[in-house]
Formats: sequence, C-alpha cells, structure tokens
Amino acid sequence: MFPIRDHNPSERTPYVTYVLIALNVVIFLSYWPLFNDEARLAMFFDQWAMRPIEITHGAEPYTIITSMFLHGGFMHLAGNMLFLWIFGDNLEDQMGHGPYLAFYLASGIGAALGQLLADPNSVIPMVGASGAIAGVMGGYLLLFPKAKVDIIIIIIVFFKIFSIPAWVMLGLWFAMQLFNGVASDPSTGGVAYWAHAGGFLVGAALCIPLWLKRGGTAFWDQTHGVPPHPEAQYEPSTIPVIPRRK
Repeated sequence: MFPIRDHNPSERTPYVTYVLIALNVVIFLSYWPLFNDEARLAMFFDQWAMRPIEITHGAEPYTIITSMFLHGGFMHLAGNMLFLWIFGDNLEDQMGHGPYLAFYLASGIGAALGQLLADPNSVIPMVGASGAIAGVMGGYLLLFPKAKVDIIIIIIVFFKIFSIPAWVMLGLWFAMQLFNGVASDPSTGGVAYWAHAGGFLVGAALCIPLWLKRGGTAFWDQTHGVPPHPEAQYEPSTIPVIPRRK
C-alpha cells in the first residue's frame, strides 16, 4: 500500500518542489556509476552521508545537510520523490517559496537529529530525503487532514486504487514508523525509522504557527480540512497528470 496522488492541485506553481526533485535526481545520477564499485561508493558515502558517531564527536556537521540529497538506490529515490511530489506543492502554496524551502531543510535537520538521538554512536551512514519529506507530510496532516489521497493496494498481480482522507494514510504511516523504530535495532542498519518520525514531528510543529495564523480549527471549518481549491476529479483506477494552475 502506498500513495500515488492527491486530489488537490496547488494554485501556484511549486517551483521549490520542482527544484528539490530535480536536484535530488541530478545528484543521484552524478554518482550512479559508483554503484558498480562498492569501494568507491563506500568512500563517497563516508564523505557526504551522515554518520551519527561523527556528529556526536563534532565532526563533519555539513553531512546533516548533504545526506538529505543522497539516496541508496533508484527505488529509494523514486519513492521519496513521489511522496514529495504528492504532498509538497500544497504546503509550498500556503507557505510561499522561500519559507517552504527553509521549512524543508529544517525538517531534514530535525529528522537527522531524531536518528542521532536514537543511536548516537552508530557508524552506519544515513542517506535520503525521506526525513525532510516526512516533515512535509507532518505539515500536510496538520493543515489538510481531510484531503483526499489515492492509495494503491497491490496483491500479487491485482491492484486497486482507493481514496482515503490524508489523516488516515499519514496517521498510519507515522504509526508504522514508531512501531518499527521501537521494534528494530538501529545499530544494524536498514531504514532510519527515527529519522522519519523525527522529521514528521518537526514538520508538524513548524506548521503550527501557520495553522494558527490561518485561524487554527477555524481554518479547518472554513476549508473542511482540505486545500482551499477545487479538487481534481479522476475516473476510477486511472492515474492522470494533475494540471497546475498559474
């Protein structure tokens, strides 16, 4: 089960979201050849990925930022960019381009610190934009809890698309990060669940001032918990491109 789209095209062109997606793709392609050379790839990640033990000892603090733009494989990149594409434009629409970029980076920093607190002496490098994107998801949940999100459920060769409220999809996603974070051993590597949870909480917290500025619960009453635009309508089980209105 994973999301494929929402029903909420933004009013303004989400330039920052586009640039972030393009930047992640270009950076990934720049070191893609290293995946054929494990030693060189390990050296690359050692220099640019975040290793908690180094941050704990005050070394290479820049990797908190650079690690946000690295990915461990094509599917890792594709999944993250899909989530950013779905949820990023509406937050950028509400915040404005500059504040949204600052919010994205702050969420990524918060995600890195979440993983650091979970295992401060880990030597395993951490890469990926998912912590920052988790912040986007946390902010989206606060501002638009009832926005429609289409998810696809795949069972072997059969698939079905369902529309569910954002609070269901994002709430389940966050609960899974907490459960897996508690159940897993961060020292063995794998998914950085605490980075996801940390980024999500930081993103939601950073959106509270904007939510209050919009009126808090009165904003939900006014917009019915969805972005304040006409929603996109889709035919059942189709995946169209959402047009962007300028």
